[in-house]
Amino acid sequence: MPLLRDVALPALGAIAVLAVAGRVIRFLGGDDPREDSAVRGLQARFGHRQGDADATGPREPVDRITAPLSWYSGVPQTVANGAIWCAITWLLTRDRRSAVAPAMALALETVCFTASGTLVGRPRPVREWRPEEPHATSSFPSGHTAAAFALHGTLADLLDRHGGREARFLGPVLRYGIPGAIAFSRVYRGQHHISDVAAGAVLGRWTAGVVRRELIEPARE
Repeated sequence: MPLLRDVALPALGAIAVLAVAGRVIRFLGGDDPREDSAVRGLQARFGHRQGDADATGPREPVDRITAPLSWYSGVPQTVANGAIWCAITWLLTRDRRSAVAPAMALALETVCFTASGTLVGRPRPVREWRPEEPHATSSFPSGHTAAAFALHGTLADLLDRHGGREARFLGPVLRYGIPGAIAFSRVYRGQHHISDVAAGAVLGRWTAGVVRRELIEPARE
């Protein structure tokens, strides 16, 4: 069965790799790893301390930039974003494989993130400024980061497939610019350890690659 061979088994492998990597990282660094000191230092540079949440809104430039990025990467917004792009892709291309690609990227990423996160069970950073309450899920890997790389990477691949010369300029922004900014926002706002977003980025890029191979590239034939 092609679906089992080409998607399900690789997904199980990705879950296993993430789970092992997450457990090793927790074992070596503990739940308050040294990487967090760099984040706390950056937060302190802009006047933030643990428990110093500002209920009235952003107070400094990095806060003002990262707040909407973190909001944009939220679960409801990401689901809506994926659905909208599925509809837009269908209207523009009338290609069924391409039209379902954004949804498939998010679905595959979510399965791998949820399963591996459950196996790792890493707590969120404990001594950092955090203006928003975190989700109850494991900190490793970062699901927001993984979803951003998976969805925007898939949109870049769709642009390569169906777009014109603009793909050369927008592709890198979609693949790395927007997701990278989201990853930074998740770390800066105390939601994740640095290694969480690194793992999320790898998961998201892998997911986009699977979707490109299974759905977008066959549409050329």
